[in-house]
Amino acid sequence: MPCERAARIVDCESVFAILWKSGLILSVMSSPAPAPIETDAPAQKQRRMKVFVHLAEEFGTRRWRKFTTASHSSGIVDRLPYGYYRAADENCSIEYSENFDEWRAVRLARLAARRLLGFDLLHAWRNRRGILDADIVWTHTELEHLAVVLLFLTVPRARRPKLIAQSVWMYDRWPQFSRPKRWLFSKLLAQADLLTVLSPENQRIARQLFPHKRVEFVRFGIDNDSLSIPALRKSGPVIRVLALGRDMHRDWETLIKAVAGWEGCEVRIGAKTIDRKAVAEAGNISLVSPASNSDISELYRWADVFVLPLKPNFHASGITVLEEAALFGVPVIGTDTGGLRAYFSEDEVRYVPPRDTAALRAAIEELGKNDRLRYDMAKRAQERMVRDNLTSQAYALLHKKFSEELLGDPFR
Repeated sequence: MPCERAARIVDCESVFAILWKSGLILSVMSSPAPAPIETDAPAQKQRRMKVFVHLAEEFGTRRWRKFTTASHSSGIVDRLPYGYYRAADENCSIEYSENFDEWRAVRLARLAARRLLGFDLLHAWRNRRGILDADIVWTHTELEHLAVVLLFLTVPRARRPKLIAQSVWMYDRWPQFSRPKRWLFSKLLAQADLLTVLSPENQRIARQLFPHKRVEFVRFGIDNDSLSIPALRKSGPVIRVLALGRDMHRDWETLIKAVAGWEGCEVRIGAKTIDRKAVAEAGNISLVSPASNSDISELYRWADVFVLPLKPNFHASGITVLEEAALFGVPVIGTDTGGLRAYFSEDEVRYVPPRDTAALRAAIEELGKNDRLRYDMAKRAQERMVRDNLTSQAYALLHKKFSEELLGDPFR
């Protein structure tokens, strides 16, 4: 195919030149942006490792702080996204990327380009000062790190910061990418200093695709300040099931089929993308839209069982809400996919095969009728989180450890 032949002869810098011009044009159209905000680590005279955390545009510090201080914030959330700021100390300063005001037309163009390219080049360009001034850049998904590498191509290699490139959905999507896109992504990822993933399944695939790169599995963790000790609660006449999530790999169809019309089971689902007709026909399912942290807490207190229904995936889909349910002391039934067993064993989470409606219904019925089993599972899951330190602080400190290894003295 002509486009595939072109991909073989165009080098990475040429591709960048084309994309970069588009970024410059869009940046001229956008409104002026404020300087990125640095997290409050103690000021010191000595040389500190400068970390820049480049996240997706919707996770800019101004927007995040507005969200977490508003009444509509929900779930367990850190003061800043994903808790990376927790690694800051007298030897390490951490600065986050910022979101910018932009005209509606510019936003639509930026999002269209992000969808087409697979990364947000304009967002990286707007944060270029913080990125290029850092000693090392941390990213959370491929939406950010692919754009950061393109930005690096504007400066000599010796002046480029180190880069920890974390991927989430990339390896699930890899077979569906066009050959030119796989070629481009491979060239860009080759420039990263360390590849990280949140699942051993993703690690296995990444090592096959990039055998000469260092790939590390990093266990994701959340803020554990709101831990609620599990309680031995007597079963009621109706099993109360809660399911939350927005990830593309949620399998709402299997959950709906497993519980539809079941008079002894009441289900509440918090989802944006779901077959509302099937929900209405089920008769025992209601859709919820928690509008605050207290709403989330109330849902967990209401639930006898939390269900995490998933389509087959490689990236530990649902790990955030799984850990959240464990912290609230609610037993979890989850689909056995995505490498979740690297976080919780079968003694801590009741696993069922993918797309198996009968197994899912049987698991709900078993836990719903067995008070002691629910309590023991919730207790073991919570103990696992404490024992393995599945927290955002541990997650951030591991990134700091990797950074010190990559940078060496004087930061180690």
